[in-house]
Amino acid sequence: MDNRPIGVFDSGLGGLTAVQKLMETLPNEDIIYLGDTGRVPYGGRSRETIIKYARQDIAFLTSFDIKAIVIACGTVSTTALGEIEKDYDIPIVGVVRPAVERAVQVTKNKRIGLIGTVASINSGAYDKLILQRLPEAEIFSAACPLLVPLVENGRISRGDIMIETAVSEYLAPIKARKVDTLILGCTHYPLIGDVIGDYMGEGVTLVSPGAETAAYVEQLLKKNDISAEKGRRAAHRYFVTDSIEGFSNAASLFLNQDVRGEVSKVDLNSF
Repeated sequence: MDNRPIGVFDSGLGGLTAVQKLMETLPNEDIIYLGDTGRVPYGGRSRETIIKYARQDIAFLTSFDIKAIVIACGTVSTTALGEIEKDYDIPIVGVVRPAVERAVQVTKNKRIGLIGTVASINSGAYDKLILQRLPEAEIFSAACPLLVPLVENGRISRGDIMIETAVSEYLAPIKARKVDTLILGCTHYPLIGDVIGDYMGEGVTLVSPGAETAAYVEQLLKKNDISAEKGRRAAHRYFVTDSIEGFSNAASLFLNQDVRGEVSKVDLNSF
């Protein structure tokens, strides 16, 4: 039994999709979330900058005596995880492997679509893992640089012409390949899952990295005997590097609970 919190970080709001699933799957676990909203998005940055930001994010979270870290950011998971995980003595979980495991399980025609940030797609991390697990798979990927800024600005609803236009433009080549599975390779993308699902059609299974990562973390905690005490009241804290009000309003909507009063601002330059 270990009641220390789990640390979660992302470049902005997208990681809340992972937090929501962690809350549902692990209701007794304390969670500390860091959204680097002042530097979002990470996807167009250089590998060196992404690694630098990730180290600062982790340095902040480890100041709270956490027992595990969830990198709820596809860009960091694909670009920096292999570089940084060896430097820490607590489990660090990215969103790539859990999503890939789910995708290779559910695909029937072995034609898998993948969308993500420029950095995630260029890293080839998803492709490598998919082919390790399913060598005969065909992978069709697309970088979608406009989706994260649109999501961060609240353009997430069905009928919103901006998000629907962007989704159709980015996904048209993948849809034409008749994939039956689509990995949402950025934790922001489940926030527009309805729009993506409408465009791709009922025959395509969407794989959400947040949901799969939550299930993976549950098993990790059990394996290492570091699950929190059952029945305890969990605490959740949120930190951002930009506007508290903007994040609080969006987070309350995405998590279906009022988080105002639980959000603080932090300067990561000292970490």
